[in-house]
Amino acid sequence: MSSLLDPLVTGLINGNAYALIALGLSLIFGVADLVNFAHGSVFAFGAMLGWYLTAVQRWPLALALCGVIGATALLGMVIERVAVRPLARAPRIAPLLSTVAVALILDRASQLIFTPDTQLFPNLLPRMAWEFGQIRVSVTDLAMFGVTLASLLVLWWFLARTRLGRALRATAQDRDAALQMGVNASALEALAFAISSALAGIGGVLVGMYYRNVDPSMGFAAGIEGFAAATLGGLGNLPGAVVGGLLLGVLESYGVTWFGGSTRGMIAFGVLLLVLWLRPAGLFGAPGVAFSEPMTGTFFGRGRPLALRRWQLAAIAALAFVVLPLIADTYVLRVATIIAIFAILGVSLTLVAGTAGIMSIGQAGFFALGAYASAILVKDHGWPFWGALPVAGVLSAACAVVLISPVLKLRGHYAAIVTLGLGAIITAAILNLPAITQGPLGITAIPPPSLFGHDIVSPRDYYWLSMALLVVVIALVHRLQRSHLGRTWRAVREDEVAAQASGVALGSYKSLAFALGAFVAGIAGSLLAHQYMYVNPEIFGVDVSVLALTMVVLGGMSNIAGTILGAIVLVGAPELFRPLHDVRILAYGLFLLLLIRYRPQGLWLYR
Repeated sequence: MSSLLDPLVTGLINGNAYALIALGLSLIFGVADLVNFAHGSVFAFGAMLGWYLTAVQRWPLALALCGVIGATALLGMVIERVAVRPLARAPRIAPLLSTVAVALILDRASQLIFTPDTQLFPNLLPRMAWEFGQIRVSVTDLAMFGVTLASLLVLWWFLARTRLGRALRATAQDRDAALQMGVNASALEALAFAISSALAGIGGVLVGMYYRNVDPSMGFAAGIEGFAAATLGGLGNLPGAVVGGLLLGVLESYGVTWFGGSTRGMIAFGVLLLVLWLRPAGLFGAPGVAFSEPMTGTFFGRGRPLALRRWQLAAIAALAFVVLPLIADTYVLRVATIIAIFAILGVSLTLVAGTAGIMSIGQAGFFALGAYASAILVKDHGWPFWGALPVAGVLSAACAVVLISPVLKLRGHYAAIVTLGLGAIITAAILNLPAITQGPLGITAIPPPSLFGHDIVSPRDYYWLSMALLVVVIALVHRLQRSHLGRTWRAVREDEVAAQASGVALGSYKSLAFALGAFVAGIAGSLLAHQYMYVNPEIFGVDVSVLALTMVVLGGMSNIAGTILGAIVLVGAPELFRPLHDVRILAYGLFLLLLIRYRPQGLWLYR
């Protein structure tokens, strides 16, 4: 009996933190109609600030908790003012991507401020515990329950009993009606961000108290768990967020008890995808809400195009294929090879997001699939590289079709969350299949490609190989964009309703675009694996997906040449500033934020 009850108690305790995160996400979604992808990063910042105030500054717990609440509330207001309010009239995907950029900035800034190391959260409470039958409850458990309950009661009182709270609820229920009644929606959005960020900060401190270990990178997993909890209860439904958080905590606790701690992430991702598949509106959401908001036709604004003539393109090609390999040293050629590989990854997203309008934030998952498939086939099964390369792409495409098919009807924020979850669940699966993938150790000594009996090991040879495959991919995607299929994808991108009314099968066309994009990403992954001769799951984090997305936004979404320019700028340029390697991800986030704000059509406008 004890073995069954202990995970229940642990799950309910964890569920407290998930409920606080989910409450904040639901509050922002209800008021601002936005999924805040920076919410997990605020949670991590709150945890690290709580550690700093208690362990370094020696503040008492109550004072430190107040300090975290104030700092994270202020941080939430800054996020709303800088990343959301300027994009109020932009397509809905713009503020969503803006919060993705803010998440990158916050995560890297936290690492620079607090160091990236895992820190020990001090134990500031008495080490006492009581047993009630088969259940053991400690002071820390009671403190977590008490702080969470107090936060929920204060939030309930504010929303139900105060004028500002009633205005906030009215805005969440019907924004247009609230505006007609004279409600200042912008001020209320800032208030919603402040409250939700404060709740995330409280959750970070509670998790730090319970697990004792905190680090700046814990925000991504917490954000996914918050999305899963909020979606389970019904995104935008506050009571549902609390129930969803507690349920997710219990499910995770029993899963970890039965299958091991490494499965925690997979459980959260699995719950997220299963709920979006079976009941996208959640347990308490209104049916149909997940299908009402297309998010297509974005990032195609006015601007002066930066175009090249044909002779200029020919000169650049000659420079890349002939001149550069002859004059560049080994280091430059290796960097140029990585640029070419990431350009292939970016072109895959150009097809998915730019041409078909499917905003994917999980392309790194299919990148990883291609890398691991090629590495395993060549090293463990003796396949030639030229046989493993297309199989890596096909396997990535097949997995994309299987994973995306249950949720093809989803739109807007839900679709973006799904792609993020897909990428994360693929890397989590790789981590949890050590018999095949070697788990966290990765695969080493991956054999190099060979051509006509000649191993392609020199930087010059591998550069030519990567460039040749880049040209093939460019030709394929360009041909698809100019075909009848490409025109149909653009019709879906611009107006799903009109395309469907014209007889376009949205699900089939979206699935095909996603599969082709995954195929190209798998090809890029195969090249990367044999270039590095080593792969592990950490190489394919969410920052890789955001990097690919930033390249595409920089280039103008469906502009292939612009995407290659983005790869050169975002992958190649940082190599020139090796001493600033630690701030590279911070630069990506700032760059993406500025692009979305000031030139969403990209520097190289497609026409």
